[in-house]
Amino acid sequence: MAKPPSGERLLKLQEILFNQTDETNELSMGEIIERLRQEFGPGFEFEQRAILRDIEDLTNQRFEIFVTRGAAGKKYYSHKNKRFEQYELRLLINAILSARFITKKEAEQLIEKVKGLTSKDLAAKLPNPTHYESSIRSTYQQLRYEIDQIQIAINESLKIKFQYGKYDIDKNFVLQRNGEFYEVSPHALIWKNDYYYLIGILNGEEKFRHFRVDRMRNVQCTEEFFLKADINISDYINKSFNMYAGKEQWITLKFKQSLVNVMIDYFGLGADMKKVDEEFGWLRVKANRSEGLVRWLLNWGSDVKVLEPQDLVEEIKAEIQKMNQTYE
Repeated sequence: MAKPPSGERLLKLQEILFNQTDETNELSMGEIIERLRQEFGPGFEFEQRAILRDIEDLTNQRFEIFVTRGAAGKKYYSHKNKRFEQYELRLLINAILSARFITKKEAEQLIEKVKGLTSKDLAAKLPNPTHYESSIRSTYQQLRYEIDQIQIAINESLKIKFQYGKYDIDKNFVLQRNGEFYEVSPHALIWKNDYYYLIGILNGEEKFRHFRVDRMRNVQCTEEFFLKADINISDYINKSFNMYAGKEQWITLKFKQSLVNVMIDYFGLGADMKKVDEEFGWLRVKANRSEGLVRWLLNWGSDVKVLEPQDLVEEIKAEIQKMNQTYE
């Protein structure tokens, strides 16, 4: 009978141990030989001594192989040190499942690749994409390539141009400005609220704008350089509500203590907060004044009251009156 090339045998042995063994699954020498025969075909012969040499070679190459003894001293072999822990793979898959900016097909392909980072037995216990379908997913196939273009432009301080749009009532994607290209100096690409956002400065303006990447089309990296603004992106994002851009402003809120953790989630542990009485708390913090802030405040109804600034109080009152009129 023929013997397979030693290099191919060693690589196939590594693949078998990686994919079919883990902390709870081991293979005996007889099972390893049987798996190799299934891979190479019945016309090939495998010697135990040759496989033991392969195991030693793999171990020397830092592919750790554990050997345990069972009944009557029978040896079992396994590879336990995966590149990722099971919980780490679950976190990666959950992130993919929640990412609405990628298509359903791309999500399924990515998850299969992630599952390939562990044994088949452990992979079968990871989330299945068909059981966790998001209500809305992007259908724009070029998005993954355009994200790369944006990141290259950010790294090299190059301006980009793109078309921008949104869906109408008939679910047709309509370009804004009659398809005119936006020219933007890109500063950061961030993932927030299950979407990718570009933070940049539109040509002719000075303030930052936010663009949802899944609503961008025909992204092109130009050859024009720009000087990046001095800004702490993390701090800036934490002050933005629902990814609406706006002018930074001090606000003071009175809120029910049942919302303490909501306030901490949004403003962090460093926010100036104190107890007013047994029912209410007080908060003063800097936030970006925007439509997103107003909507967030209204979301809590009578559990949150704006104390300052007065013009924000008036804006909230006006919106409440509009809501009343809608239901009259």
